[in-house]
Amino acid sequence: MKIIIVGDGKVGYTLAEHLSQEDHDVTIIDTNDDALRRASESLDVLCIKGNGTSIFALKESGADKADVIIAATSMDEVNMVCCLTAKRLGARYAIARIRNSDYTEELALLKKELDIDLVINPENATAVEISRLLRFPPAANIDTFYRGRVELVGFRVQENDFLCGRPLSQLDRRVKALPILFCAAERGESCIIPNGAFVPMAGDKLYLIGQPRGMSAFFKLLGRYTPKIRSAFVVGCGRIAHYLVPLLAHMGIQVKLVDKNIERCRQFDEQFSKATVLHGDGTDQELLEAEDVTASDAFLALTDRDEDNLIISLYAMQQGISKVIAKCNRQNYTSIARTVGLDSVISPKLITANQILQVIRGIQNSKGSVMNALYKIANGQAEAMEFVVNTTTRHLGVPLRELKLKKGILLAVIIHQRNIIIPEGSSSIHAGDTVIVVSRDHGILDVNDIYEESLLDKGALS
Repeated sequence: MKIIIVGDGKVGYTLAEHLSQEDHDVTIIDTNDDALRRASESLDVLCIKGNGTSIFALKESGADKADVIIAATSMDEVNMVCCLTAKRLGARYAIARIRNSDYTEELALLKKELDIDLVINPENATAVEISRLLRFPPAANIDTFYRGRVELVGFRVQENDFLCGRPLSQLDRRVKALPILFCAAERGESCIIPNGAFVPMAGDKLYLIGQPRGMSAFFKLLGRYTPKIRSAFVVGCGRIAHYLVPLLAHMGIQVKLVDKNIERCRQFDEQFSKATVLHGDGTDQELLEAEDVTASDAFLALTDRDEDNLIISLYAMQQGISKVIAKCNRQNYTSIARTVGLDSVISPKLITANQILQVIRGIQNSKGSVMNALYKIANGQAEAMEFVVNTTTRHLGVPLRELKLKKGILLAVIIHQRNIIIPEGSSSIHAGDTVIVVSRDHGILDVNDIYEESLLDKGALS
């Protein structure tokens, strides 16, 4: 597909990186020479210097023949005009990053009047993800499927866990009876799709998928079920905090915020009367001690500096705060943080990239099974996807034991007539079902992509 990305900042570069790896024809438009030089030298993309709202720059980039235009500059208004202009020139699908909360109530009208097909808001999506983590503190990360009725949860294996050093097939019958499945494992730099012979080791990051009640029961058995979060200490009164505070208030969580920008503190104090807002440096240890940060159930580092977020999060962990979450967009920093035990690290740019990748694959596969969700897991080495099965899907009604799936692919969940099923050999899929697939090393566009077809099958289909 021909894809144009306007804006080569954190989000734009990450999108270009992922999309070029999937063999799309990617063009980047930006006014910054250094950003374009970096993209040109490290990615297989075409770079054009220019303003994304300029008809000349859009025509030069081939907007009239583009399948998708993604406007991801730092200015919402530029993104809107860019999408409008590109669609007028002939672009098929337009995606705009719109972050300002002032536009929230007008999004439906803006999309209609400006011909924008999809609006993305990284900060709002990040706030929603943080709220999920605070609802279920034992998890390092949580992704949701089928309107929240299925969850994918990651957690780190510890030496005293009952599953450490034991094959999954030999786990206690109480675990086997739960509506959950071990669907992926991260060990060092490797990603593994586990089977019954897989032996979890201390330090592994395991991924479970299944029903929320099964997750709760599993972590109770593991001895890690923690009390409900009732208070949160937030460092940084930025856009993420703006969207997050109302979510936490709805959850009954008391919030204390600190920021060194006096104007932002005033705005938050006026807008969120039930939150406690402090003016000060959230990276100052003396301030944190004076405000009794250890009395909080959760600590959230949401400043604009990744380095500050990670350092103060490590301090919060040392002080024994049970749930610590840090915002970090730099992938190399994230890996370092996780090696020292800070697992709940969130990246707005990756959340945005996942949203857009899902849409792009859906456009690619417009006649096949519909993709409703896509998440990158295991440090980006695997994907979890939700599809709706239709009549184009092969092998409907055939028991799974009679099918051969590609190596590195797991059919993790089947939702049949609203019943959530952890598949067995006798299970099968039918038109109208929703299925969740976990894949390593495969860019899945359609449910049919999971099958390892024989030469006879391919001949019959040709």
